[in-house]
Amino acid sequence: MDAVLDYTRSFGVGTPQSVGLDEGLNLWLLDGNRIGVIRPGDTAPKWTTGVGQARLPFGSDSLAVGSTVICGGEAGRAYVGYRAREMQRAPGISQRTYIPGPGEANYTPERYAEYQKGDLDAVRLQEDGTVALEEHIWRTTGSSNAGKQLGIHNTNDFHYEEDRSVLNCARVTRGPYRGDLYITTNHGVTRIQGLTYNSHRHPGWYLITTNPDGSKDESLQCPPMHGLGIAPNGDVLVANEQMLGVLIPSAKLEEWDREYTWAGPTPWRFKGFNEQLNGQASDDYWRAFEQTTSGRYYLGSAEFGVWAMTPKSRSAGNWSKLAGLPTNQILALKATDDGALYIGTNGAGLWRLEPDGTTLTQVRQVPGQRVLQLVYEPTVTPSMLLVLTDRGLTVLRGP
Repeated sequence: MDAVLDYTRSFGVGTPQSVGLDEGLNLWLLDGNRIGVIRPGDTAPKWTTGVGQARLPFGSDSLAVGSTVICGGEAGRAYVGYRAREMQRAPGISQRTYIPGPGEANYTPERYAEYQKGDLDAVRLQEDGTVALEEHIWRTTGSSNAGKQLGIHNTNDFHYEEDRSVLNCARVTRGPYRGDLYITTNHGVTRIQGLTYNSHRHPGWYLITTNPDGSKDESLQCPPMHGLGIAPNGDVLVANEQMLGVLIPSAKLEEWDREYTWAGPTPWRFKGFNEQLNGQASDDYWRAFEQTTSGRYYLGSAEFGVWAMTPKSRSAGNWSKLAGLPTNQILALKATDDGALYIGTNGAGLWRLEPDGTTLTQVRQVPGQRVLQLVYEPTVTPSMLLVLTDRGLTVLRGP
């Protein structure tokens, strides 16, 4: 219940790379190839090494290049994300991410094995406090995928292996879809309920190029997606290197990937880019996307600072850069129920923006200059804000 508590000093959690809370308030820690858990009442984490995709040494030709993030799920469950190298072109296959199945033209066992790399594990807490693999996520809603235990890939056609590296994750903590999990990847955003997923959505655009013969080619641009947030009303906020989008989820998981832009069961409330900062084809390096209780959207860039945005249409917004921060390098944002926005910088520690949208103060009680992750848990009183930095984990208790 302390207003500020250093978990690294008080509970010996070390300096993990990612943290998360499940519905049972078990604290999950990810550190390379090991997973730690602190159960309510524990005085130190218990670590388990070599679970799931981490059972083999990390490497470009292994099951994963490395681990990325951890998020809690239902009580006793967590989800662990991994990174895989990008798919490479192969002879006879025009699409870089296409994998032929057995009996199809250009099939090879080596390329088919690429399905098993990277992606997401569901892990379970055991009675003795250790962690075991529950399932490498593979169940999806698409008919072409039925029965195929091939990790996360396109729900509408299993041949396309586009979501290979998990970059961010967020659990829905309240509302009608409480318990749903969203992950962002090298390509888009995937929705998960329990052990079943639907992949994917992305705010992309088409690059048109002219061939020597005068014909035109269109190439869909979907850069890696790091920015992920859940709005107060349950909207899903996503941002890749160039674009951002606000999605309105429906009650049915199978409707998540149905792309009808402004209509249909899962429409975009907003889809566009920051025209004041860069052109459409230039990277904005978005790393975080939040909406405060005022309704204002905020995006954090790894290179261009924090930007506030209010939509003026479904595809364009009024943009203004937040003044007063000592750095433009932003790694994390988190909106809290008191109307504030916490800002995690790369090199200047943690900052708090007051509900007035202008007053900034540095949160000096949190050790560390590089804020890696912010996780908000509003279901407890006082609420919890987990602040993970290069010096470890600090928990702030709010109103």
